[in-house]
Amino acid sequence: MNYGDYGLFIKGGWKAPVQGGTYDVINPSDEEVIGQAAQATAADVAEAIDGAAAGLADWRAISPWDRSNVLRKIADLLRQRTTTIAEQISLEIGKPVAQAKGEVAGSAEQFDWFADETRRLYGQIIESRLPNSRHYVHYEPIGIAAAFTPWNFPVALAARKIAPALAAGCAVICRGAQEAPGAAMLLVECCADAGVPAGAISLLNGEPEPITDAIMADPRVRKISFTGSVRVGKILAAAAAQTLKRVTMELGGHAPVIVLEDVDVDAVARLSAASKFRNGGQVCISPSRFFVMESIAERYAQVFAEATQSIRLGVGLEAGVDMGPLATAARRDAVSALVEDALACGSQLLAGGGRPSDFNRGYFYSPTVLNNVPSSARVMSEEPFGPIAPISPVASLEEALEKANAVEFGLNGYAFTNSLRDANAIVEGLQTGMVTINSYAPAMTEVPFGGIKASGYGREGGDLGIREYLESKSVTLTYA
Repeated sequence: MNYGDYGLFIKGGWKAPVQGGTYDVINPSDEEVIGQAAQATAADVAEAIDGAAAGLADWRAISPWDRSNVLRKIADLLRQRTTTIAEQISLEIGKPVAQAKGEVAGSAEQFDWFADETRRLYGQIIESRLPNSRHYVHYEPIGIAAAFTPWNFPVALAARKIAPALAAGCAVICRGAQEAPGAAMLLVECCADAGVPAGAISLLNGEPEPITDAIMADPRVRKISFTGSVRVGKILAAAAAQTLKRVTMELGGHAPVIVLEDVDVDAVARLSAASKFRNGGQVCISPSRFFVMESIAERYAQVFAEATQSIRLGVGLEAGVDMGPLATAARRDAVSALVEDALACGSQLLAGGGRPSDFNRGYFYSPTVLNNVPSSARVMSEEPFGPIAPISPVASLEEALEKANAVEFGLNGYAFTNSLRDANAIVEGLQTGMVTINSYAPAMTEVPFGGIKASGYGREGGDLGIREYLESKSVTLTYA
């Protein structure tokens, strides 16, 4: 795509930024410049908020059934344009195109789900203590919402914010991932083509500071949803307090995996390797600390490493590729530093451990398996957000739970066991917003998604997702 044919989406149309600025978009597979995308400034933000105020009035006046039809159309357009959107995702962040197609499919599901939810915004009747009085509660859109999205799922994570906001009747301003502007452009184009009114959906690209600073300072924006780092989340939460914006924060994780003796060790190890290196491990719910019972730990690590060595690295647009490059040079360097630290702490390298020799360019890093990783290694406390699988033997379930909870994060936790008693103990013992037993698939559209502790607060998806974009209004009606 030609970024110049798009730009920023404001007041129902594509336009160049007020100051005409652009920035380079880099292909992580070869480090070449793909093109120049528009860089929004505070002046563009002000125009987008002005447009959103008008668009909000138009969109909230549309009946829930008609809003539902528009959201369903967005889902249809995403499915029709899957190949184009997936190839853009792959080009911009290196994700294998088959995985990118799965991302688009999941994004369409978000709009389908919330197309139904917008028709189910049930109020409540409260019996009055007085014979001539009635009480009821109904829900209204919170107003203008801002969606700040990261690069690892540039369409899916934007859809998970845009869909419920639109379903609730809000206008939404999206700051797409700087690294993947084209993917967000194609998503917003689907929204516009489906009939979302001018101003009810906006897209701002580029360096985050001039965009987020202006959005956070404007009291007309009543809600923000952010997915990203703990550091930035704290900054945004503090800024939101100044104008009392409602906030949803998904700030990453460091998901533990507990593997008990009563499982098929080989099958779980192979499944773990396949899940760990999906999207290069650049997933907030990626399994990232493996606590395995001592009696099966060596076998588990051996099979995990063997499965890892069969993973095919390559350019995401090529057929048959299992894992592409990391999205940025900074991510590759951070992963390398964590591996070097773990080895210095005495960890055993079973697979990977460096940049693959087959690639002279691009942000590639080999999928890496480390065994007998001590708690002192940085990778056991810092979110790796990359292709590192640290395995640590444990003597008991109690030890596994203690180590699993010994981090600031609390997004998701995994466990594999055939014991209902142990599964219950794990569900109750893990300090996470989500727990997944005997699978690596927690992020279903119909399930609320979110964490506790430093992983944030609020929920996206499921029947709770739309509530984040609604205000309840209590009404007391007294008559003669």
